[in-house]
Amino acid sequence: MGTPEKSNFLSRRRWFAGAGAVGAVAAVAAVAPKAVVQTEAAEATASGPRSGGGYRLSEHIKRYYQTTRV
Repeated sequence: MGTPEKSNFLSRRRWFAGAGAVGAVAAVAAVAPKAVVQTEAAEATASGPRSGGGYRLSEHIKRYYQTTRV
């Protein structure tokens, strides 16, 4: 296979690569639950008013509709 030094170097390299991969997975796992909570909160606020408000025909929208008439 090679010299004992080279074999030992490859083994050490694999160990560090594995440790890095485990660290990356741990970092993603630590952040993932927070990202889901933030996304749910953003969806709740973006859905608009819950009691009756909703769509309003403002002057800006009236002007837009006038420009789209054919």
